Amino acid sequence: MTHKPIIKFENVSKSFDDNGELILKDINFELESGKFYTLLGASGSGKSTILNIIAGLTDATSGDIYLDGERINDVPINKRDVHTVFQNYALLPHKNVFDNIAFPLKIRKIDKHEIEKRVMEALKLVRLTGFEHRRIQKLSGGQKQRVAIARAIINQPKVILLDEPLSALDLKLRTEMQYELRALQQKLGITFIFVTHDQEESLAMSDWIFIINEGEIIQSGTPVDIYDEPINRFVATFIGESNIVKGIMLSDYLVEFNGKKFESVDGGMRQNEAVDVVIRPEDLRQTLPDEGKLLVRVKTQLFRGVHYEIIATDDLGQEWMIHSTRQAIVGEVIGLDFDPEDIHIMRLNETEEDFDARIEEYVEEETIEAGLINAIEEEMVVDGTKD
Repeated sequence: MTHKPIIKFENVSKSFDDNGELILKDINFELESGKFYTLLGASGSGKSTILNIIAGLTDATSGDIYLDGERINDVPINKRDVHTVFQNYALLPHKNVFDNIAFPLKIRKIDKHEIEKRVMEALKLVRLTGFEHRRIQKLSGGQKQRVAIARAIINQPKVILLDEPLSALDLKLRTEMQYELRALQQKLGITFIFVTHDQEESLAMSDWIFIINEGEIIQSGTPVDIYDEPINRFVATFIGESNIVKGIMLSDYLVEFNGKKFESVDGGMRQNEAVDVVIRPEDLRQTLPDEGKLLVRVKTQLFRGVHYEIIATDDLGQEWMIHSTRQAIVGEVIGLDFDPEDIHIMRLNETEEDFDARIEEYVEEETIEAGLINAIEEEMVVDGTKD
């Protein structure tokens, strides 16, 4: 990373005193300024604990936390240049919209005219112009969410922490707020750290995702990287729907599963290594039985609006999920077709560090090999032995 990170965790662990159980296990990461980060995990995974440590609401048991280059382990909450948006919004019910948003500025004893100017600017940013005198009790869930966000940005903090702020909203409103939050973050250029258990939400909004499980970062990357290149079975099943079957990596670019050999685009593994093979449901295409790479019998079918979700079984008893715009018939045998690019190979129990090291080594070997081939071809041209 070329720039100084806005947030840095260095070997951060957290345990509770009563039983010594580790909630966070040696967490390390660096976050760049001005990006939208998501901590994604199930309940109890440790994602909110990371947020609370940044905010100063809880202390790390060990390790160091840095904000814009400054170690903040011992910095009190009110001295940290961050602001948290909570799931329940934490608004002041006896105050109106204006006073709720202005509250952080009044604590700092900012000039009254400056407060009014900044509150009106914040209201405009969250599309609540004209709501400044509205009572909090008269607002909808989405409007309360906007007030909480306006209050978060009024101090122009370096980092905004969002702890599942959309979970209480209905689906339509939650989707609208996803667009608004993302647009607001890009306009302000403030670092957002967003906690959620919603996989689709994280894919839609994030520049970078950290998948947290049992107090550890399992994988991090862009939404596309994590969806297309999950490193293990946990990530593949946690992010989206997946068909996962056992396979054997016969050699680079050649894998065997379901008793057949298939070309793939993965390499860098041991010959005849046992692997997990992943094919996403949307990458499977229905064909006539004699045209498919696999044969399956349709077991159930549901209409999901944008596609049919088909569950089918093969001769080995394995279930396959297919997302298709073509309707199938329950009980019929269909073929399934897919391309080499649709097959993703995962090593068993591979960590993110192992995955990165393997890919780096493999790319380096491929580069050296390509360089040797080019050198030989150039020499043949010089010698006149190549047309």
